Amino acid sequence: MIRPATIGDSEAILRLWADVVEHASIEDRVEDVHRLVARDPEALLVAEEDGHLVGTVIAGWDGWRGNLYRLTVAPDARRRGIAGALIEEGERRLEAKGCRRVSALVIGAEDGARAFWRSSGYAEHRSVSRFVKNLG
Repeated sequence: MIRPATIGDSEAILRLWADVVEHASIEDRVEDVHRLVARDPEALLVAEEDGHLVGTVIAGWDGWRGNLYRLTVAPDARRRGIAGALIEEGERRLEAKGCRRVSALVIGAEDGARAFWRSSGYAEHRSVSRFVKNLG
């Protein structure tokens, strides 16, 4: 089942990200998850199986373009269509808001992830670079 995350999911989300996400550039904190859920209750989607959280994606929209990131599936739940279902639901929700173009943020060194996104209909845009800066 794919559904929007709730505040009560925060700890399970952080555990999943800690287990799976190897490239976090700053520490993931519970208050950050709470702020996201409060600001845009539909942006952080979770996949649940038998009462356990097994996947996430953030489908963010700024009113102009959409972004999909933090696509994460627990290792023991992979190869069952969960990532595809998360993407599909994220795209559906973004399109319903009026979004016409979606970008997926993917770690460049993750060849398997890049292949997955290509197989999901996304084209790699090699002429765009991402610049980041941590604040605070």
